[in-house]
Amino acid sequence: MRTLRPPVSIKEKELLAKIGDKLNNLPSGLAPGQQSDHYEPLVDPFNRVVKDLRISITDRCNFRCTYCMPQEGMQWIDRHEILTFEEITRIARICVERWGFDGIRLTGGEPTVRAQLPRLIAKLKEIVSPVTNKEIEISMTTNGATFRLLAHDLRDAGLNRVNISCDSLHRDRFYEMTRRDQFERVMEGIDAAIEAGFAPIKLNVVVMRNVNDDEMVDFATFGREKGIQPRFIEFMPLDAEEGWSLDKVYSADEIVAAISSVYPIEAITKGSEPATVYRYLDGKGSFGVIPSVTKPFCDSCDRVRLTAEGKFRTCLFAIEEFDLRPLLREGGSDQEIADVIEQAVGKKWAGHSIGNVNFIRPKRSMSQIGG
Repeated sequence: MRTLRPPVSIKEKELLAKIGDKLNNLPSGLAPGQQSDHYEPLVDPFNRVVKDLRISITDRCNFRCTYCMPQEGMQWIDRHEILTFEEITRIARICVERWGFDGIRLTGGEPTVRAQLPRLIAKLKEIVSPVTNKEIEISMTTNGATFRLLAHDLRDAGLNRVNISCDSLHRDRFYEMTRRDQFERVMEGIDAAIEAGFAPIKLNVVVMRNVNDDEMVDFATFGREKGIQPRFIEFMPLDAEEGWSLDKVYSADEIVAAISSVYPIEAITKGSEPATVYRYLDGKGSFGVIPSVTKPFCDSCDRVRLTAEGKFRTCLFAIEEFDLRPLLREGGSDQEIADVIEQAVGKKWAGHSIGNVNFIRPKRSMSQIGG
C-alpha cells in the first residue's frame, strides 16, 4: 500500500511563498514544495530498479527496413488512437515524479514523422526529477533521413541526445536493407546532429549475417573520423515477415573480433546500459555492442516501454500488454494509472529466452512496439 504525503499545511504554504520564483518553475503535476519529496523506486520481482521509459510516439515510418517492416501492407494505427502529446507527458510525469525515472527515450516507427515534435520535447522538459531537482534527460532514436530539417529546433527544445540508425555505408546495400534511396540524407542527418551540438551521438547498426557483417571495421573507422559512437545490435526476432533465425545472427563476439583485429581496444565496465562499450587504446573514441541474443542483459534491465497507442510493456519481447489509454481518456486518476504500471512491473519476467524452446515470439513487429 503506497503511503501518501499529507496535505501541505498553512505554515508550509507561507514558507513556500517566500521562495517566490522557484515555485514558478515547478511542473504542473507537483504540489508546491514537492519537488524534493521522497520518491519510491519502482522495483520488479527480480529486484531490478525500473527507471528508463521508452516511448513510441508513432508506428509510422518513412523506411521499410527488412528486419522491421514488410515492404507493403502495413496496417497503421488510426490517428485518433495515437496518444496525444499531453497524454504522453502525463505518463512520463507519473513515472518520473513517483518513481524517480531518470531518462526518457522517444522512438517510433520514425519519431520525426510526428508533426510538431519539438513541442513534445519542450513539454517533457518541464518535468522535474525528484532525485536531482533538475530537468530529466530526453533522448531519441531516428533514422536520420529528415533530421537535417529538425536538428536545431529539437536541440533548442531540450533534446539531449540522439541515436541515428544506419545499417550500411554502401548506398546500394543501404537501399536493399531500407527499401528507400535515402543514404545521402541520412549522412546529412548525422552531420546536422554534430553541427547542432548533440553529444554523444550514437549510430545504431543492426548486424545481419551475410548481409552487412563485412562492414564492422568500416563503421568503426567512420565513427572514429566523425567523433560518434557506433552501436552494433544483434539481429533480433522482431521482423514483420518473421524470417528471423539464429543462423542470421552475427554475434557480439564476432563483431568485437573483427574490429579488434584492426584497432586495439579494451572493454569499459558495463552498468545497466544494454551495450557493452569498448574504447580504442589510441584514445580515438569507442563503440558499443548490444548482444541481445547471444548474451542477454536481462539481469540488469531497467527499462519499460509505452507503445504509440498507449500499451505499457515491460520488455521488448513481452507477450502481455497493459492498456493505459482508457484511463487517460475516461477520467482515470494518476493513482489509477500508477496502479496499472505497478501491476505490470510486478509481472516483469526474468528474461526473454531468445533461442530457447521456451521463447514465444511477440505478435508485433519492431515498428509496432517501438525500437
